[in-house]
Amino acid sequence: MTAQVKPKRAYDASRRREQARESRRAMLDAARRLFLAHGYADTTMPMIAEEAGVSVQTLYKAFENKPGLVKALVDVALVGDDEPAPMMEREFVQRNMAEPDARKKLLDYGAHLAEIAPRAQPILLVVRDAAAVDGGAAEVWQRLQAERLTGMTHFAQHLKSERFLRRGVSVAEARDVLWAHNSVELWDLLVRQRGWTPARYGRWIANQLVAALL
Repeated sequence: MTAQVKPKRAYDASRRREQARESRRAMLDAARRLFLAHGYADTTMPMIAEEAGVSVQTLYKAFENKPGLVKALVDVALVGDDEPAPMMEREFVQRNMAEPDARKKLLDYGAHLAEIAPRAQPILLVVRDAAAVDGGAAEVWQRLQAERLTGMTHFAQHLKSERFLRRGVSVAEARDVLWAHNSVELWDLLVRQRGWTPARYGRWIANQLVAALL
């Protein structure tokens, strides 16, 4: 008589993936709290791991090092989630590119900046300030600046291809105007130092872009 073999429990891959996502969110949330509270230099990987309730090894496995972690944190702040979808495929970008009215396109862009800036700009300021004294942070800052310039180049090219740019405004000039207006420095001056609301900041950005480009 053969013994009855108990069937093996099916491997629940979806549950394991969800647990991994929850752990990653916890690490990012902990990193954000600590970076904003203590700055980049004084926030260590062990501090973040303890705050998140994970091992230091788990933190390093997920993000490799502190620069990798702060880059991931900025990326999440800019788009609002940790999904791997490229920026150009994001819903707002697609919707904005499809908008046929040039003025509304830039007004919507300003409103979008007002929405994402409160979560993205504070951590960007942490990276910018650390870049002056920390090599890893400097590399992240340079990469972020290059990515932002690439994005604004695509935006300027789109405005040109749709014949929205005013006569005499080149793609290069439009790119630079867009790049300057969505900089963290402008947010720092108007919102953090002068006390503007994000909504006022977004409206002002949009109106400046309309005046400068269309």
